[in-house]
Amino acid sequence: MARQLRFFLLASALALALRMLFLCRFEAVVTDSFVYGDIAKNWLVDGIYGLSGAEEISATYIRLPGYPAFLASIFATFGLDHYRAALIVQILVDLGTCFSCADLARRELGPRWAKTSFLLAGLCPFLANYSAAALTETLEVFTTALALNFASRAMRSRSLGDWGASGLGCAASILLRPDGMLLLIAMTAYLAAAIASPARLGQGIARQRLLQAALLVTGICLLCLLPWTVRNWRVFHRFQPLAPRYANEENEFVPMGFNRWVKTWIVDYASVEEIYWAVPGSPIDYQKLPPRAFDNARQQTLTRLLIEDYNRLLHISRPLDDRFQRLADERIATSWFRYYAVLPLLRTLDMWLRPRTEMLPCDTRWWKFDDEPRWSALAVSLGAINLVYVFFAIVGAVRWRAERRPGLGLLLLFVILRSAFLGSLENPEPRYTLEMYPVVIVLAGFGLVRTSSSARLPQD
Repeated sequence: MARQLRFFLLASALALALRMLFLCRFEAVVTDSFVYGDIAKNWLVDGIYGLSGAEEISATYIRLPGYPAFLASIFATFGLDHYRAALIVQILVDLGTCFSCADLARRELGPRWAKTSFLLAGLCPFLANYSAAALTETLEVFTTALALNFASRAMRSRSLGDWGASGLGCAASILLRPDGMLLLIAMTAYLAAAIASPARLGQGIARQRLLQAALLVTGICLLCLLPWTVRNWRVFHRFQPLAPRYANEENEFVPMGFNRWVKTWIVDYASVEEIYWAVPGSPIDYQKLPPRAFDNARQQTLTRLLIEDYNRLLHISRPLDDRFQRLADERIATSWFRYYAVLPLLRTLDMWLRPRTEMLPCDTRWWKFDDEPRWSALAVSLGAINLVYVFFAIVGAVRWRAERRPGLGLLLLFVILRSAFLGSLENPEPRYTLEMYPVVIVLAGFGLVRTSSSARLPQD
């Protein structure tokens, strides 16, 4: 026990040091941070969940209440706009993610993999980077790891209390980001499959208990969303259990034609920054469109004219949006397989394989090596580290399946469902894969360390 304690104390110190390095060198309080912070301050000071306007505070539902509630608690304790305090708390929360990953690996695999998973989580530069960013990612990753860990425990203990804790983790994840709902979908889908095949997937648990678990997890999530849903109905007379897909206010125009056109060609994060996020308010550089944005010379000319018209207005009017829609429809009709299969797959791969330098000073087009040498080297190094994590996670998944160990199904189902969803987005941002990193870390730990019967713990 003393040796185990020394290991985790030393590993925790290393993990804390890495996160403090990111906090001191790359602290990130970005535009979205101030949106969350504004909601938190108005909620805390004036009792209005809304955004500040020129004359008054306007109620909003563009962000779920999880992260504003977190910031409001920090501001109430340490003072308004004290984002540094929020980031320090996030660092501590991220250490909790490391322990959740280790506990999940210990239960499913054994003690040596608990240590490996803790090191992989503690020294993961991507988790450390986002713990120093005032965004939802760190809390979302923590609640995801917590929910999966308690689900793993519940499959062994048969305890509804553990399933209830897993449901609370799912609910917290949903209240932070609407895509947290994918965790609930994965969990209920897995439980439904286990009910259909309790001997193979349900680890021998009675169908009645599996059904109770599914109803409990779902019920807790719906119950936690109820106050938010009721509030939105009372304030806006609108059924809005989550946040809007495009974070738009009530009656705010969303250029769906433009968004659909973007999805006919976008696959990489660089285009998100240079094209997608430029609208509205900033000009689009036509030269930065990739060749796959056109099928022929006529489309190329039409696209250039559309962008020129947008650059004169710097916003998408309804007539202009209709023109983008017609161009998108034409491109989809030319190749529906490209639109519905190839491009989503490429977007998913881009999110998984990029070095995740969005919060760092590295050039977005890091592969061109036009940046300062140190930032280019950092981007390449992070890209290589990410490939190592993903590669050994695949090795671990194959080994786990080959050894017929239980517990893999839920983890893989969550990764598959979330990856498929991410491929459907217009904005392939690598940070959206971080919620799956607890699974990647546990699998990678199993892939890195060879199996030994002496390392296997009895199932609890």
